[in-house]
Amino acid sequence: MSNVVIVGAQWGDEGKGKVVDILTRKADLVVRFQGGNNAGHTLVAGGQKYALRLVPSGILHDGKTGLIAGGVVVDPDVLLEEIDGLSARGVRVGPGNLKVSEKAHVIMPYHQALDQAREGSKGAGKIGTTGKGIGPCYEDKASRIGLRLGDLRDLESFRDQAERALGEKNQLLTGLYGQSPQKLDELMAKARLWADRLGPYLTDTWRLLMAAVDQGRQILFEGAQGVMLDLDHGSYPFVTSSNPVAGSVSAGAGLPPRKIDGILALVKAYSTRVGSGPFPTELEDQTGEYLRRRGTEFGTVTGRPRRCGWLDTVVVRTSVTLCGADHLAVTKLDVLAGLPELKIATHYLLDGEKIDFIPSDIRAAARCRPVYESWPGFEGDLSKVRKTEDLPANARRYLERMSELCGAPPALVSVGPDREETIMLHEYF
Repeated sequence: MSNVVIVGAQWGDEGKGKVVDILTRKADLVVRFQGGNNAGHTLVAGGQKYALRLVPSGILHDGKTGLIAGGVVVDPDVLLEEIDGLSARGVRVGPGNLKVSEKAHVIMPYHQALDQAREGSKGAGKIGTTGKGIGPCYEDKASRIGLRLGDLRDLESFRDQAERALGEKNQLLTGLYGQSPQKLDELMAKARLWADRLGPYLTDTWRLLMAAVDQGRQILFEGAQGVMLDLDHGSYPFVTSSNPVAGSVSAGAGLPPRKIDGILALVKAYSTRVGSGPFPTELEDQTGEYLRRRGTEFGTVTGRPRRCGWLDTVVVRTSVTLCGADHLAVTKLDVLAGLPELKIATHYLLDGEKIDFIPSDIRAAARCRPVYESWPGFEGDLSKVRKTEDLPANARRYLERMSELCGAPPALVSVGPDREETIMLHEYF
């Protein structure tokens, strides 16, 4: 296979960073195609922990190229901080191995200010946004008033566009939300720094991508968040502002649909969610706390504790179907070790009726109650296991049932945080 897409099959935080890092060993390019720095990908290599928000996770491998495509919204300050942080740790990051689309929209300081002001005004009705300005930036993109990274090449024009935008943004910030206004001179001081530092990285990433496709190079597409947070297919309005489904790679990066050769759906061996919204299998008890503690379930970007619960195969089946996934990548199986009983949600009860789908109405979704199967738990340290036959018998049975219910076989199983702590069952490249 030449072009493989990785998506999260739940609400994000499935462990995409580690899986992308593993598959990058045989890939040539790694491409981020949607989202922004509201989602972090954590990976452990050689005992070192890395938290990446914008830079593609494959950057840790020498000889690979990372692309940030036009479908991504970019906070230049965060990107530069990430580049500098990786460089300080000895990771080579520069224009030679990281390319950023000139079509990617810029998250401006007023986007962040609006995001935080709106969320703060909602009280108990908060969506759970990270406050990073992602939504307001995508709003401006859809309204055709956004600023793109390529606009930094002409700072005079950039200033004119920013000044026009500030007229509206400051009215909202001061008049509606009682916040301080943004100052044009301060914005332009940032813009000059961005233009100087990021200019060498900017290019038409679509042309590079198409050239790589024509050359038959191995390309890995890295999605952010999870399918259940998709703007159109997720639990609206408790969703992100982009489309994490596999098909979004065509819009966000420009890869023709017929050029997609494989789709890998990441699924955690249990469920987690950050922020508000329905979560049928949520555990607000000692078991939920056990999963949170054992799995280190705290947001990479925000540090917020994640809500934890049993595996929900209604969710994963939906994602597998929406994305046309060929295989599953199962992560954090090791976290379940030590629990005497494991549960898997197979269906829901909605007002007494058994259903096998997620209602589109958010109020109906909130009334869904999971129908569980119970499975015996397992013990032991799984980190040294490299073959499924060496797993505890109950762990194998859990994986087998998981695969049956989710509708796809496993391609790999993660049994620890390090890249080497993995059982490989299918080679994508």
